[in-house]
Amino acid sequence: MSEISKMFDLTGKVALVTGGASGLGQNYTKALSDAGADIFIVSRSQKGWDETRDVVTGHGRKAEFMQIDITEDGAAKKVIDRCISVFGKLDILVNNAGVQIRNKILDYKDEDWLKVININLNALYFLSHEAAKVMVPNHSGKIINIGSMQSFRAGKFIFPYTASKHGVVGLTKAYADALAPDGIQVNAIAPGYIDTAMTKPLQEDVGRNTEILAHIPAGHWADPSELMGTVVFLASAASNYVVGATVPVDGGYLLR
Repeated sequence: MSEISKMFDLTGKVALVTGGASGLGQNYTKALSDAGADIFIVSRSQKGWDETRDVVTGHGRKAEFMQIDITEDGAAKKVIDRCISVFGKLDILVNNAGVQIRNKILDYKDEDWLKVININLNALYFLSHEAAKVMVPNHSGKIINIGSMQSFRAGKFIFPYTASKHGVVGLTKAYADALAPDGIQVNAIAPGYIDTAMTKPLQEDVGRNTEILAHIPAGHWADPSELMGTVVFLASAASNYVVGATVPVDGGYLLR
């Protein structure tokens, strides 16, 4: 294996991916396992577990699952403790789980604000905190947070989502600053407009789809696989001197 190949090789690493059995999270799981990591997947339901297990084991890696609501009190410690119990270590944390709820400003419900903030921001904070307790003594680790285009832009119908994704970038920087001296790199990915089941209604809205494509120099919605290289890079030794960055994977959307 060449020196460059070794830098991207995750053989022997353990990655924890929240929401890692469906949507974009499943693609992060696929990518990390293909690069050599064993995967501990946390999700609220068992949707996608069988398919995801087949993919990971097909790469010759181990897959373990935990069903839990990560917004519950004490959930973060339970998740990290279980991962350590199963695999004996934790090298990579991907804070992927998230939710978006749309509504007009005067109709927005307090409970929806709290639901989004608790999943997208609070759970990320608590999981990162518990992961740091494991990583610091080892003087090694990677924490990868998932932001959004709304980490940079407004969203007049998705107030808590925008607030939470701006917060993700802020926490990424704060954790990166605090943990870099301990050999831990904290960074984020900000996906652009990705072709998933969740975005199908938006793609099928001719007016909105045209508007979005006009903002993407690359000229197309991304296939989920186009995020896979970035997550492997941030999880690997290749990014050891990348600290506190938020990497847009957006086809140039933010340029316009």
